Amino acid sequence: MASKPSIPKGTRDFSPAEVAKRQYIIQTIKVNFEKFGFQPIETPSFENSETLMGKYGEEGDRLIFKILNSGDYLAKANAAHLDAKDSTKLTSSISEKALRYDLTVPFARYVVQHQNEIEFPFKRYQIQPVWRADRPQKGRFREFFQCDADVVGSKSLWQEVELVQLYDTVFTSLGLNGVTVKINNRKILSGIAEVIGASDKLIDFTVALDKLDKIGEDGVKKEMIEKGISEDAIVKVQPLFNFTGSISEKIEKLSQLLATSEEGMKGVEELRFICDKVTDLGLSTAILDLDVTLARGLNYYTGAIFEVAAPKGVAMGSIGGGGRYDDLTSIFGKPDTSGVGISFGLDRIYLVIEELNLFPETVTASSKALFVNYGDAEAFYALQAIKKLRAAGIKVELYPDKAKVGKQFQYADKRNIPFAVVIGGEEMNSNTYSLKNLVSGEQINLDFEGLKQALS
Repeated sequence: MASKPSIPKGTRDFSPAEVAKRQYIIQTIKVNFEKFGFQPIETPSFENSETLMGKYGEEGDRLIFKILNSGDYLAKANAAHLDAKDSTKLTSSISEKALRYDLTVPFARYVVQHQNEIEFPFKRYQIQPVWRADRPQKGRFREFFQCDADVVGSKSLWQEVELVQLYDTVFTSLGLNGVTVKINNRKILSGIAEVIGASDKLIDFTVALDKLDKIGEDGVKKEMIEKGISEDAIVKVQPLFNFTGSISEKIEKLSQLLATSEEGMKGVEELRFICDKVTDLGLSTAILDLDVTLARGLNYYTGAIFEVAAPKGVAMGSIGGGGRYDDLTSIFGKPDTSGVGISFGLDRIYLVIEELNLFPETVTASSKALFVNYGDAEAFYALQAIKKLRAAGIKVELYPDKAKVGKQFQYADKRNIPFAVVIGGEEMNSNTYSLKNLVSGEQINLDFEGLKQALS
């Protein structure tokens, strides 16, 4: 007996209804990307391992799916590493390619590789799947889509202002009101570490601080001490654990805390510019908030850092994020090319919209009408009308087999098709069509133009 088929953990099949909803989100994001002047590109699903490895930190490297070399992949394996069963060192000799972990590093590679063909500043968007060997859980998958928009070749902070507006525009278009766009700055985190005397522990400090909402103040302090950060330093950073007030009040507090740090004050001024301009321009439904504990992407973000939280009351991780990177392309030999970008988490956005029941009823892959099949003559008559309706952009279909009418109606019902078009000898003789509303049961006789109008 054959075993029941299955798919790998962290991956999913999508039904027609689910695909229609996903395409609705993607199309909404895509339309707004283009409104803001971003152009589409695509990159391969897998890259050379050297392109990806070492770009995401030690933890990120562990989550990259490696692809075994084709053929006898052990033939060129390092014998010493193989005998020692040292998988870390063995990997490079048996795997030269890997599935992309995100879209940002492949984009940096693209920019460097095609720099002579690109007009800078280059505004690109990319909507493609990525893969991570992560532990699957709600809202976290091993295969998922990212929807990125980046600008490279400009250091202007107006780009950050526009990206906040882009977040607001997309989520407003999706009806997802009340998302919070959190903002911080890598220079502020560096400045804080400097003024408390923990510059050599910047990563440990910020990673612990980033967990404040998960493990609480005591948990963060415990982790900092375990990482070798002094108790004196933790006392100095105490104000950050209860960092409240309006954005302008928070910026003022940071100005006082970071007064002795040149790097920190640069971050404060950058934040002040972005937040002031966004506030003056106004947002439709999103909320902008300064969050000093935000510390994502420390291995490549150098300025502003963004993260988007779902509306209050929805238990979900971030549904978007991004930031400014001043030297990402230097890892591929092109220094001094500043970039900034944001990403939308399609899968999590889907879950949030589903939970809040915000998908429009019109989001469906179903046909508008099913033409009932009474036989070859009736089917041919139906297909002549179907051809013209499809040319007018109306989704209709013919039931392929001559079957009992009840079975055909049942099929339409299960497919959520609202109308049936019934054609018999009488309709063919009078060159008409009987349109049956499968919800109300009402049936009317129409000529073609009337049918077309009724289904439009």
